Amino acid sequence: MKYLIALIGFILVQFAIAQETKVGIFSHVKDIGMPKLKGETIYDSQTQTYHLKGAGYNIWFEKDEFHYAFEKIEGDFILTANFEFIGNGADPHRKVGLMVRESEEDNSAHITATLHGDGLTVLQWRELKGAFMRDPEDEIFSPKSHYSILQLERKGEEFFMRAAHPGEPLHLIGSHKMAALKGSVLGGIFISSHNENVLEQAKVWNVRLDKPVAANYNPGREGYLGCRLETMNVFTGVRKVIYEKDGRFEAPNWMPDGKKLLINMDGFLYTIPVEGGDLEKLNTGFANRNNNDHGISFDGKLLAISHQREGYPGWGSTVYVLPLEGGEPKLVTEETPSYWHGWAPNNEEVIYVGQRGEKQSFDIYKKNIHGGKEIALTDTKPWEHVDGCEYSPDGKYIYYNGSASGTMQIWRMKPDGSDPEQLTFDQYNNWFPHISPDGEWIVYISFPEDIPMNSHPSYQRVTLKLMPTSGGAPRVIAYLYGGQGTINVPSWSPDSQSIAFVSNSGK
Repeated sequence: MKYLIALIGFILVQFAIAQETKVGIFSHVKDIGMPKLKGETIYDSQTQTYHLKGAGYNIWFEKDEFHYAFEKIEGDFILTANFEFIGNGADPHRKVGLMVRESEEDNSAHITATLHGDGLTVLQWRELKGAFMRDPEDEIFSPKSHYSILQLERKGEEFFMRAAHPGEPLHLIGSHKMAALKGSVLGGIFISSHNENVLEQAKVWNVRLDKPVAANYNPGREGYLGCRLETMNVFTGVRKVIYEKDGRFEAPNWMPDGKKLLINMDGFLYTIPVEGGDLEKLNTGFANRNNNDHGISFDGKLLAISHQREGYPGWGSTVYVLPLEGGEPKLVTEETPSYWHGWAPNNEEVIYVGQRGEKQSFDIYKKNIHGGKEIALTDTKPWEHVDGCEYSPDGKYIYYNGSASGTMQIWRMKPDGSDPEQLTFDQYNNWFPHISPDGEWIVYISFPEDIPMNSHPSYQRVTLKLMPTSGGAPRVIAYLYGGQGTINVPSWSPDSQSIAFVSNSGK
């Protein structure tokens, strides 16, 4: 008898441990409401994809049955993910999506961003525990169908649902205040078959739980948010987090061998394998106050850095070059501030932005790394700003962002500064164009329209966009919380398939 009791105790302990095993970003995985068929969540760590299986009569009326992977969350947050059903399905009303619940009880108050099997996309809720959900009083229907990207945000008591088709910006579907969902809540991904005798399946990827900051947040006083280093195939849109840290790091470059990334952190530069692993400090000699403007020459032999010299104007940012494997930096720009942004394909010149004399606006300059005078390529007006200058691999153009049109847009010009040509025309503030090594594509970061024209702050809802260098409409390839430091420098992989970037989130 004692042996049996001990065995049962051991089994219960092992079951409890299994239940607490983290599945991706979620600490809890379970069926809610005792559906007839058992569901499961399988996480593929290589692709960072969740495979959901779940049954259940529905998520409706006064109780729910479904499968749920979730986390306990405090405060404001943003949940975003891509969804796709697997197979044709038995019922057009099968459901998958994002859910926030008051508790694990089957009659809990909740709000869900829901994609149905027939493409119907809806914000749905149960106002209070045990209340009946009503049609259409407890729903907000989207104007389109078959959205595959869903987002659910909590801001105080109000919840916002956004959705997008691939390549589109997120569109606001609707919002609703949920007084029952205060304090700690459950948030995650779910699936329900709408048929108690059927298990339905879906895959979910690019799952991100972001904790944004308040509008008056001061990182200098309150500390910097945590950072994620991510890679993404720009053609499939699949993202992978390879490194996370509380605190700040920024601006990844892809190393020429395609095997490592280079980032700046705490004034130093570090490399890390593209699949994740240990950081390795790069020797930059005396340069111990490196900011997020650094990059590698076209021939892969030299590294340009922007090291901040104490006691010089404009925070003292100065461009230096050194061997890519590390060494003592060589001064390129005597005048400050100078922020490096690009190499010429001849590997002999760099381009950078700087302020000179009494002029308050920034201009683009180029200079030979072996000496000589710097050459101004732009002459901005007092209210203008230019930044993010970068050569095309064939040397025919310099791409940059500029506000001459009245909003920050992507431009290009000839290498001597002539024939400036605007490339983007929208309401957003577009920064830091990066040209793929094959010269075919531009990736850039897009800030919301309410951001000041010449500003690129941290901790914003931003998107990464892709457009052909030959011309054509840009399309969104990533939705994230980030901004300054996300993608300030060239970050394409050598095969022109992937990029690296930094996203942000609090705890």
